[in-house]
Amino acid sequence: MAYEQAYPMTVAGVCEIKTLPPGVVLEAKSAGGYFRENNGLFRRLFETIQRSGVPMTTPVEAGILPGTMVFYLDPKNAQRDDLKMAEGVVRKTIGERTVASLGIRGGYSQKSFEENSEKLREWLKQEPGWVAAGEAYAVYWNSPFTIWFLKRSEIHLPVRRK
Repeated sequence: MAYEQAYPMTVAGVCEIKTLPPGVVLEAKSAGGYFRENNGLFRRLFETIQRSGVPMTTPVEAGILPGTMVFYLDPKNAQRDDLKMAEGVVRKTIGERTVASLGIRGGYSQKSFEENSEKLREWLKQEPGWVAAGEAYAVYWNSPFTIWFLKRSEIHLPVRRK
């Protein structure tokens, strides 16, 4: 099934600086870390879009500590006031953001996140004019049912100009 994309995917193995567009998102939070709570976070978001008849978009973004998962609403549904929110899901408007991004192919694991976050930080040290401006987070492009070696993800690190 094809999904509407909130922004373009970074190619696997490539690091780049990119600007993410503003949007309206649904967010689920957990007091615990993401890798302990990810299925519960996704379940709440999926329940909301299913109840409300909202189409799935890609990607989903996952904050690590505390655990968060963010799902973009497509423009047609972003302003609806009749969404049937699952418990713990909120709607938020987010502004344009600039991030360092590393494209990844493979499973969605804590080990992969940690290793690739370090690679992205090392790459950023070599980029003149940019510094980290926040915590790294994961970006997932495929469903949990996709075979692990076909999955695509990214690590994003918020950045600002020096």
